[in-house]
Amino acid sequence: MVTTIVVTVVGLYLLFAALVYFGQNRLIFLPSRTIEVTPDQVGLAYDDITVNVAPDEKIHAWYFRAGPENHAGRTVLFCHGNAGNMSHRLQTVQFFLDLGTDVLLFDYRGYGRSEGTSTEDNVYADALAAYRWLTVERAVAPESVVLFGRSMGGAVAIDLASRVTCGGVIVESAFTSAVDMGRKLYPFMPIRLLARVSFDSRSKIRRLSCPVLVAHSPQDEIVPYEMGRALYDAADSRKRFVDLEGGHNDLTSLDNDLYRNALKEFLRQGDGGSISSGSDTVSD
Repeated sequence: MVTTIVVTVVGLYLLFAALVYFGQNRLIFLPSRTIEVTPDQVGLAYDDITVNVAPDEKIHAWYFRAGPENHAGRTVLFCHGNAGNMSHRLQTVQFFLDLGTDVLLFDYRGYGRSEGTSTEDNVYADALAAYRWLTVERAVAPESVVLFGRSMGGAVAIDLASRVTCGGVIVESAFTSAVDMGRKLYPFMPIRLLARVSFDSRSKIRRLSCPVLVAHSPQDEIVPYEMGRALYDAADSRKRFVDLEGGHNDLTSLDNDLYRNALKEFLRQGDGGSISSGSDTVSD
């Protein structure tokens, strides 16, 4: 009886390990193909574009331009998180437009109307293709492009910043690495041995020379606050940390004046503004 129980437990453990190893992309990337709302339905003017990323594969993107009044002279390249698609990010787009920045929002392969399948290498390549569209097709100066990444998108933005010239990186509610997240979710598994996806942001952020703003909430129930602090500590360029409030998927920070002002200052750098080093606690 004991032997049977042990064999059964070991078998189930090995089966789960195999599922984690071979099914990582399905565990990490949770795309939706349905575009829930288009920008014009919420009163936003935009250009609907596609960008070539591979032979016979294109990604879908929306390009928004802020009004000329109080324009910050910046373009935000928006790297979204691992679930849904870009139609779920329009509230944040409006937030950046109100700050006077243009925005390029794109879907990774397999999300929304983008073709292909998401992998770690593919989402990196998709972000690079979007960046090249901005800087080549639209002739946006690389120094005026600010990379914004939320959750998994933080890893994408940090990777892109390690490869190209940009005016800064904003990392919101992001993790240090996929391995660290795996250990949090599956503490009983040898995640380092099983990991085929790395998203090693902690190592990459050390190599950045551009300004970095990290924002994270102590109440984040999905990505631990300590990971945001660790990313900030690892950054070796001009940097700032902002405490947010609420859970991982809450957007209360968009209504918070302290976070808004921190972003305004960050976006002004290079036009007579500067980034303040240190930390801010965002609270009502």
